[in-house]
Amino acid sequence: MGTGHSENFLASDAMALASVTDQIVYLEEGDLVDMQLGKYWVFDRHHKAVQREVKTVHAHSGAAELGPYRHYMQKEIFEQPRAIADTLEGVEGIVPELFGDQAYRVFKDIDSVLILACGTSYYSGCAAKYWLESIAGIPTQVEVASEYRYRSSVPNPKTLIVTITQSGETADTLAALRHAQSLGMTQTLTICNVATSAMVRECKLAYITRAGVEIGVASTKAFTTQLAGLFLLTLALAHSKGNLSEEEEAGHLKAMRHLPAALQAVLALEPQVISWAEDFARMENALFLGRGLHYPIALEGALKLKEISYIHAEAYPAGELKHGPLALVTSAMPVVTVAPNDALLEKLKSNMQEVRARGGVLYVLADADSHIDSSEGVHVIRMPEHYGALSPLLHVVPLQLLAYHTACARGTDVDKPRNLAKSVTVE
Repeated sequence: MGTGHSENFLASDAMALASVTDQIVYLEEGDLVDMQLGKYWVFDRHHKAVQREVKTVHAHSGAAELGPYRHYMQKEIFEQPRAIADTLEGVEGIVPELFGDQAYRVFKDIDSVLILACGTSYYSGCAAKYWLESIAGIPTQVEVASEYRYRSSVPNPKTLIVTITQSGETADTLAALRHAQSLGMTQTLTICNVATSAMVRECKLAYITRAGVEIGVASTKAFTTQLAGLFLLTLALAHSKGNLSEEEEAGHLKAMRHLPAALQAVLALEPQVISWAEDFARMENALFLGRGLHYPIALEGALKLKEISYIHAEAYPAGELKHGPLALVTSAMPVVTVAPNDALLEKLKSNMQEVRARGGVLYVLADADSHIDSSEGVHVIRMPEHYGALSPLLHVVPLQLLAYHTACARGTDVDKPRNLAKSVTVE
């Protein structure tokens, strides 16, 4: 609820009230409000009159300035180096206390992780699963929040429940968290962009990303800052379990501190992405491929394209091509391939040859040293450098730009795509 002079407001997210008031009352679950122009009353779930604190929220000041950008989404894509730097500010070493005062005890007590999220946040959780199992050595499950809450599952009290949400108000994710708690899983942590949100209030531990206000409905900087927070969580859990040496910790921290500069170099690829977008704007379907850690990035790239350009896009693990999707491949089905120079590169090249043999046209995001060259039917954009475990944060940026410029070429409403909302506060 927002309060003003002879006026009061109700909204599902404080950001919606940024233009009219900075005086915000965060209501508790079950609260009932009786509101008039000049006054209001709040009653709790037991119908007793209560006082809720009025907080001054300055988080939105200046966020509405577009500057030199055409859309908020473009602005937010280019804000990612700063957003990552802000999210990592103050991280001098890997300690559990980055996630809260109780984190050391909680991390020592858990033996598995369950990630609950929706949409883009779900894909960041899918990427984190690879990190948590390969670096921290902790069994990890990732569930779509709206599915988890409606199915019978086997609870484990020693599981760390991790929720991921940009707004902290996502109804399905909040309900999934409460469902997990009702099953006796009380060790909870959230990766969230809004410190005052319901999710942060309801979780025992939290890491607040500092992406700043994200106005474009299609999430960009919120996604990459979530990945940064989840990588820190991976390192903190690895540290707690004795699976992280001092040398490894120093190497990971050095790589994280270099992320803003590395992202800036990737953003310089925008002109090449625009030439791809001119091709995609004429299409009605697209296929995205990735392997391992980069399969979730292919999923996120497909989601971005469908959200704002309205082109039907699907993502698959590249190894699944022969199990069905290859039937769709024609010259009218562009195939975007995320091709970092990792252990799966040679297998990925084999998958790419399968696409070319069926007349498919490839658009490849390749690392500089991956020896994939442009040729007829193969369009290659070279990434500035290979970035190891943190590579997903770099490879997703050209996919964001591809979706953005394709949508611009098709003339859609980039910041407010049809039928979608920024904060999904209903089922």
